[in-house]
Amino acid sequence: NGIMKKAKEISVLCDAHVSVIIFANSGKMHDFCSPSTTLVDMLDQYHKLSGKRLWDAKHEHLDNEINRIKKENDSMQIQLRHLKGEDISDLNYKELMVLEEALENGITTLKAKQMEFVRMMRKHNETMEEENQNLLFKLRQMHLDPMDDNVMEAQGVYDQQVADYEAQQQMPFAFRVQPMQPNLQERF
Repeated sequence: NGIMKKAKEISVLCDAHVSVIIFANSGKMHDFCSPSTTLVDMLDQYHKLSGKRLWDAKHEHLDNEINRIKKENDSMQIQLRHLKGEDISDLNYKELMVLEEALENGITTLKAKQMEFVRMMRKHNETMEEENQNLLFKLRQMHLDPMDDNVMEAQGVYDQQVADYEAQQQMPFAFRVQPMQPNLQERF
């Protein structure tokens, strides 16, 4: 506690950047860093000024990888701005030619994908149209089937009446069913 108090006093009285890390025997960690800075900033400043590294080669490799990815990200951000037409006044002729070629390749790829999309939409539209026609056909069949049954039934009654009439015409008059005996008509 006393060391932390002294670190705070030095930070305030001397206007200095102070960082203290203490590990107790119990394994508990206590740290203090000046209000105007962070521990990471203090360690980076220590690395720059002393030339010493506090971590092993594995961590060094990770640090290098992070720096490489940051540079790559910055480079891609610049390329993206160039593709958007920003900051191209500083480019030389060769860089402008490369940029123009990249844009033309992008347009060609975009047109190809657009044509593929249009083709797929037409095919989908044709499939939907065909399915629509099939459903309309089935719907018409469902509406026509009851009518067909009624027509067939009416046709059957008519045919029976014609057959009965023709049969009556061929029978002698004495054997014909008389209108006064309707129950006999059902037997024929």
